[in-house]
Amino acid sequence: MVTLALTYLAALAGAEAVATFVSPLWGIVLHFLLLLGLVVASARWSPYQSHGLFLALGLVPLLRIVSLSMPSVDLSQAYWYLVVALPLLIGAFAIARVLNRRPAEIGLTLRAFPLQIVVAACGIGIGLVDYLILKPDPLISEFSWSGVVAPALFLLVATGFVEEIVFRGVIQREAEELGAWGWIYTAVLWSVLQMGHHSVLHWFVALGMALFFGWMVKRSGSILGVSLSHGLVNIGLYLLFPFLF
Repeated sequence: MVTLALTYLAALAGAEAVATFVSPLWGIVLHFLLLLGLVVASARWSPYQSHGLFLALGLVPLLRIVSLSMPSVDLSQAYWYLVVALPLLIGAFAIARVLNRRPAEIGLTLRAFPLQIVVAACGIGIGLVDYLILKPDPLISEFSWSGVVAPALFLLVATGFVEEIVFRGVIQREAEELGAWGWIYTAVLWSVLQMGHHSVLHWFVALGMALFFGWMVKRSGSILGVSLSHGLVNIGLYLLFPFLF
C-alpha cells in the first residue's frame, strides 16, 4: 500500500512536470493513464480489503484533466475555477458515498468552531505572502464592491470548499490507511499541483500551507476553517492585494 502510494506520488509529479515544462497535451495523456491505473488498482482489492485511498486519489488526475483541457476563451478566470470545480465536487461526494463515509468523516462538521475562525483568518496573511512572491494579475479589471462579490464567492467555493473537501476531506481521510503520516502525504500531494506557477518560493509556501491545513483538520476533524482560509488566500491573491500594492 505505502509503496504504491509513493509510486503514484512520484508519477503525479512527473505528469505535472511534463504538463508544465513540456506540453499540456502530454500532461493530459499521462494524467489519464494515472487515472486508469488507479481505477485498476482499486478494483484489484477484494470487498474485505481497503481500497478507499486509490479511489480518492483518482480525484487528482481528474482535476488536472479537466483543468488542462478546459478552454478558457470567452470565459472569465473566476468562472473557469467554478466550471472546473463542479465535476470535482460531484466526484468527491460520489466517492464518499461509495465508501459509506458520513459527512463528519470527511470534515463536514462545525466541530471546534472557535479554532476554525482562527484558521480562517490565517488565510489573509498567507495570501499576502503568496502575493508578494507571485504578484499575479487581478481577475477583475478594476476594484469595486459590486464587481468583486461574485468572483470572491466563486473563489471561496471553487478553490476553498471544493479543493478542501477533495484533499483534506476525502483524500486525507482515506490516507489514514498509510498510517499516522497520511496527512503529510496529502499535503505533499496537493503541493505537487502548484508546479505550474513556476516558483520555488511559492511551492514552499504552498507546502507549508498544506501541512498547516492538514494538521488542523487532523486535530479538529473539520474542514470549515481551512476551506474559508483557502478561499481567503485566493481572494487576497487575485482580487484584493493586486489593487492594494
